Amino acid sequence: MACCGNSVCRRCCCRGGDTQTPEELTILGEFRDEDEILPRKDYESLDYDRCINESYAEVLEGMDNRKAKKYEAVRWMMVFAIGVTVGLVGLFVDFFVRLFTKIKFTLVGDSIENCSDKGCLPLSLVELLAFNMTFVFIASVLILIEPAATGSGIPEIKSYLNGVKIPGIVRLRTFLCKATGVLFSVAGGLFVGKEGPMIHSGAIVGAGLPQFQSITFKRIKFDFPYFRSDRDKRDFVSAGAAAGVAAAFGAPIGGTLFSLEEGSSFWNQGLTWKVLFCSMSATFTLNFFRSGIDFNKWGCLQLPGLLNFGEFKCPDGDETCHLWTAVDLAFFVLMGAVGGLLGALFNCMNKCLSKYRIRHIHPKDKLIRVLESLLVAMVTTVVIFAASILLGECHDLPPPKSQNTTLSGSEDINSTIRQFFCPNKTYNDMATLFFNPQEAAIHQLLHQDGTFSPMTLSVFFVLYFLLACWTYGVSVPSGLFVPSLLCGAAFGRLVANILKVKLGMDIYSGTFALIGAAAFLGGVVRMTISLTVILIESTNEITYGLPIMITLMVAKWTGDFFNKGIYDIHIQLRGVPLLEWETEVEMDKLTASDIMEPNLTYLYPHTRVQSLVSILRTTIYHAFPVVTENRQNEREFVKGNILVSNNIRFKKSSVMSRAGEQRRRCQSMKSYPSSELRNVCDEQNAVVEPAEEGEDLLQPMLERRHAPYPNLYPDQSPSEEWTMEERFRPLTFHGLILRSQLVNLLIRGVCYAENQSSATQPRLSYSEMTEDYPRFPDIHDLDLTLLNPRMIVDVTPYMNPCPYIVSPNTRISQVFNLFRTMGLRHLPVVNAVGEIVGIITRHNLTHEFLAAKLRQHYITF
Repeated sequence: MACCGNSVCRRCCCRGGDTQTPEELTILGEFRDEDEILPRKDYESLDYDRCINESYAEVLEGMDNRKAKKYEAVRWMMVFAIGVTVGLVGLFVDFFVRLFTKIKFTLVGDSIENCSDKGCLPLSLVELLAFNMTFVFIASVLILIEPAATGSGIPEIKSYLNGVKIPGIVRLRTFLCKATGVLFSVAGGLFVGKEGPMIHSGAIVGAGLPQFQSITFKRIKFDFPYFRSDRDKRDFVSAGAAAGVAAAFGAPIGGTLFSLEEGSSFWNQGLTWKVLFCSMSATFTLNFFRSGIDFNKWGCLQLPGLLNFGEFKCPDGDETCHLWTAVDLAFFVLMGAVGGLLGALFNCMNKCLSKYRIRHIHPKDKLIRVLESLLVAMVTTVVIFAASILLGECHDLPPPKSQNTTLSGSEDINSTIRQFFCPNKTYNDMATLFFNPQEAAIHQLLHQDGTFSPMTLSVFFVLYFLLACWTYGVSVPSGLFVPSLLCGAAFGRLVANILKVKLGMDIYSGTFALIGAAAFLGGVVRMTISLTVILIESTNEITYGLPIMITLMVAKWTGDFFNKGIYDIHIQLRGVPLLEWETEVEMDKLTASDIMEPNLTYLYPHTRVQSLVSILRTTIYHAFPVVTENRQNEREFVKGNILVSNNIRFKKSSVMSRAGEQRRRCQSMKSYPSSELRNVCDEQNAVVEPAEEGEDLLQPMLERRHAPYPNLYPDQSPSEEWTMEERFRPLTFHGLILRSQLVNLLIRGVCYAENQSSATQPRLSYSEMTEDYPRFPDIHDLDLTLLNPRMIVDVTPYMNPCPYIVSPNTRISQVFNLFRTMGLRHLPVVNAVGEIVGIITRHNLTHEFLAAKLRQHYITF
């Protein structure tokens, strides 16, 4: 079928036969080749760079040492408050999880003991199903209220710290649903943990507490003028996430390293100190209250985190015992390799399940997600009940220790042994692992001297592996740390049994269980530095540092050979444009001009209200270059042949897009309540309507570069009577202004009449410009009837006059490092004479976009 003549018909009729470019496919996480999900373009970036405009300069002028110290003191107070709050949140979650779990296991355990003799075990199963499905149903309903509370939240927080703004991820409603839902999902018997959601909850506390306002609850709003920027908010989110790790594992140093390794692209010494202080505050708060509640000795600090591995030590008087030896390192390396393989398999299976959910479950009614959660809860309950009855083995009770290993409360390890379906003085090893909280099961595998048979450990590992893989991703708040640790501990204890029983080696079983837990967890999440420190702090045994580090490194290297970590996979499934630490070496074959966006929508320093409204209504860009036309620069530019050719090349790639932009503006202006605007648009459309004449218009425009053209003086605005040639003169770059700033100026009526000087324009202070942060008004909230379209807005006091810029010939590695390390949102590309030729955003630096441009580069050459 022949293509239609005009551009609209060509887009409609020829789409089926054309191969879609990577840019066209990057829409809402669309699948390509049924395997790859490209980054979505609807994610906004955070702006870590300060906008040092005249309003901000006025604040700096009024800042002295006393005010600076006061501001810093307020920041430290906020950091301390975040840490204390996160600790209290951890206390709340832990208290109710243990309460609900104790009630459930006590009632069901008594029922099983009674029904073992009476033959009414199905009644006990019904009771367990009732408890678990009720708790899981409540957790799923909370997800219906706020879908952003699904999962662990670590992928989302990692994306936020990387510089991506994910809607709803740090809202108060998300926090309430997350903190409440996770205690029901854990108490409901699902193979999930509460440590991941604790990290997410801590990040939300860090984002919201210093703001002293809430979008969910409108009445929560105080006049607190501090910390109204993405830069401050991102620092506090880093501190909150680190505090969440510290509260979950009792690992303040590990929490600090987690924020550094897994998220933040910008870091400095001051931020490190604040994050560590916040983590220490969270650990102390949780330790203080948990120790006082559990032991009734306030001030006795014995329980630093929600998960603690207990004390590893040899029995008293056993001089031949050792925690580990140099010979064991060989086995640890092998366990790390196996853990990496198992983690890669886990991630591959979970990715397939997640893709299936995205295609077949998420598009359907929300109740389908609740039914899936209930199905997982039902299957999990039936499996653990049946496995405990049919597959559990009875073993003799271990002799009591003089000093029992203490769990998270006042109980000792022997109190969690289950005797279900076994005679007196024996215990059921399968039921001991399944009919206990996951933390207690981990303690059993790490410290229990009693025997767990190889068959029991193998069956437990397989069942836990499959059910945990299925569970991660259902519509409940869920963490993955504890299930991975428990699954890996079973694997390590199995290896210890084989070496100890079959080969007769003298080893410490708890060490191998710990290394197995580290190997599997490292194979799943692919963390190295922070996870090593977290495990060392959780064990309180520094001698484990070397074997844990070696195991995690081998597990990561092995797993990376097959796929990415579980959090990176889920980030990719969501289409988040995450920036890695660095680019590949071959990407340096590209330059900034190869990846930049040349289709610019620009403003003049003095622009009419009608032009601003039409630009904001017809584009979705979040920043606009502020430009003028400079005749002298153009004359100097033609002196060098190379620079001239470069400039012509950039002109060819962008001049016609500006013509198309002008047509779009005019179409929008016709809906503006002004007959004069409609007449102007009709005249302009008559000039630029034929799309096919673009190439004919281009060359004359480039040849007549020295013809006289209007200059912009400080108090003049662009004339609507300019010809198309005059509009596409070289653009000298002066600064960058954000969409939110322009809308704010229009709403507050910051403009002046054309017969007046720009000095008569009202001035907004920095606090007025940032008052609506983080939810700035939209252009569609503006009442156009209240505006005079002929008024002029002077944007120079509010633009950023000195943003970071790069040359068109800058190599990609330099562009990438500047953009990522400085936390930029927009990076203008400016040539040798100060003319802007394009803009680079986060989407231009994603691996998928760079790979597509590199393929085009190879084809060209």
